[in-house]
Amino acid sequence: MTRERLTEEQIEERVAGLKGWNVIDGTLRKRFEFANFAESLSFVNEASELAEAADHHPDIKLGWGYAEFEITTHDRGGLTELDFALARKIDQIG
Repeated sequence: MTRERLTEEQIEERVAGLKGWNVIDGTLRKRFEFANFAESLSFVNEASELAEAADHHPDIKLGWGYAEFEITTHDRGGLTELDFALARKIDQIG
């Protein structure tokens, strides 16, 4: 998968195919809600395995009953197909 920065049009097309993800300040963001901290942590642990396998690491904020993800390709200064692929994988476990 290439790490070429996507155009605004490409980003709009791809984000339209994702449920609940938003583009904010050049990053893909989504908040997942859970019943308690243990469920949030379990989800983050599963997502981190996917991220590690893809060698693409999101910023994650974890708290009681939630996990927030922020994904971007830092070395390209914006969003790439890699970001959207990881978002889709994270959604599969959510």
